[in-house]
Amino acid sequence: MAHALSLGRRGMGRTWPNPAVGCVIVQGDVIVGRGWTQAGGRPHAETEALAMAGDRARGATAYVTLEPCAHHGRTPPCAQALIDAGVARVVAAVQDSDPRVSGQGFAMLRDAGIEVTTGVLSEEAARDHAGFFLRTEQGRPWVTLKLATSFDGRIATAAGHSKWITGPEARREVHAMRLRHDAVLVGAGTARADDPSLTVRDFGNVQQPVRVVASRLLDVPLMSQLAQTAKDVPVWICHGHDAAPALREAWDSVGAALVPIETEAGQLDPVSLLQRLGERGLTRVFCEGGGSLAASLLLADLVDELIGFTAGLAIGAEGQPSVGVLGLSRLDEAPRYRLIETRACGRDVMHRWVRSA
Repeated sequence: MAHALSLGRRGMGRTWPNPAVGCVIVQGDVIVGRGWTQAGGRPHAETEALAMAGDRARGATAYVTLEPCAHHGRTPPCAQALIDAGVARVVAAVQDSDPRVSGQGFAMLRDAGIEVTTGVLSEEAARDHAGFFLRTEQGRPWVTLKLATSFDGRIATAAGHSKWITGPEARREVHAMRLRHDAVLVGAGTARADDPSLTVRDFGNVQQPVRVVASRLLDVPLMSQLAQTAKDVPVWICHGHDAAPALREAWDSVGAALVPIETEAGQLDPVSLLQRLGERGLTRVFCEGGGSLAASLLLADLVDELIGFTAGLAIGAEGQPSVGVLGLSRLDEAPRYRLIETRACGRDVMHRWVRSA
């Protein structure tokens, strides 16, 4: 199952709205087939593994990281494919939360006389599929908030100088993280100040994440890198209903997708923002700031994972903070996260946190 999970992770960021599933087929002590969900969500992992196994799948055991699907979509159900292949046993990590599948895939297999074992490495699988489960159950994607800061929590000097606070190893790690998410999200201030491309670089010819900008008034320069490359790599602009029609037409003409979002107190409503992204199929979103967007997501309790890259320099109180105003008066009002990983990353420190239970 550990091998199946590692295979499934190869599809992260490229299978949405489908989950990134891994499958290993074993005959005796020999792996005869393995597969993972392919780009765009099809073919599914089980189909790939069965194709590799061929006739050797008969009487074999299939290890799969998520309950095999039981419904007819663009492809026949994977549960039926396992039955037709003559698999004797299926070991699954977790049950699917999609109501079209939940429990039904296991029932199909058992009704066909296949032995089914569940719950193997279920915690690891639940983490891997957390974005898919969140979208299925709550309608929103998993949100990872990444902050690259000085030791004193600043992202730039008072003059806005920020390149580079962290070193090349940390920046390469960030590109790898982008690759494992469906989309990269930034606020309008970051898009204006940094003119980022938000693409994955130095990893070869890979499927790029969707680039999402939260900009209530669509006030992002039309000469920006995002605008100039919108026809090559998807750009979604999440805007308020009060955005100027002329700007809507201009962004539409350069190839960006416009996503209207409800507003609250003059700002984009973060709940509405994530619901709309979920409706469009996203399961994992990598937010890279800025401070106002980070604060709004934290205040709404919508950040599932925090990743920090901390550099060994101090900028001072006049520098720009990594998180905007939260308006907290007591420490017990602050959102708490649990540390799950920390390690050196070149000359910087990477630390990863998930929401406390």
